Amino acid sequence: MALLTVKPTRADVEIARSVARNTTRRAETVSRGLTWGADEKILLALAVAGWIASRGRSERLQRAGNQALLVTVAASLLPHGMKSIFDQTRPDRKTVLGHVHGVPFSGKRKDAFPSGHALHMGALASAAGTLAPGPRRAIRLLAVGLSLTRIVVLAHWASDVAAGFALGAFIERLLRFWTGYPLRSKEEGDANP
Repeated sequence: MALLTVKPTRADVEIARSVARNTTRRAETVSRGLTWGADEKILLALAVAGWIASRGRSERLQRAGNQALLVTVAASLLPHGMKSIFDQTRPDRKTVLGHVHGVPFSGKRKDAFPSGHALHMGALASAAGTLAPGPRRAIRLLAVGLSLTRIVVLAHWASDVAAGFALGAFIERLLRFWTGYPLRSKEEGDANP
């Protein structure tokens, strides 16, 4: 049994009700498919593959590989630890109307806080800060979009997604102190965030 119970905010409830009433079956189906893009098992496999591919490359790529793997592991473990402390009933258990439209149940009933998918996406959005403006914007847009799928499928309240996203960005930045990512050359100075 968890130590703390987290209640959804009034805005969370209104958003979930609106999603349950207005989301089409097609939007739900697309969101269920897209949400796999932020799944920890898939992201862990990609991070391991990236880490292996970065070995024997430049120091910059090796640090990026180290950062990606460490952040992905931390972003996978942290929500599980937090969900043992916090209880929050998922909106798909509270919104019967959503199931009428075809929304399936997600995960364990009381494991809404925080969204692990959004945590991974917050970390990705933060890491994208080291990229050029075009790729940075594209990756951040993708990260936000994949996070929002968790609200559309009623797996999480909007505040779970926001908290997960912010926590992921914080973790990614914090782990930079350990990994030294991004490696800056003397020519680049401190221009990269």
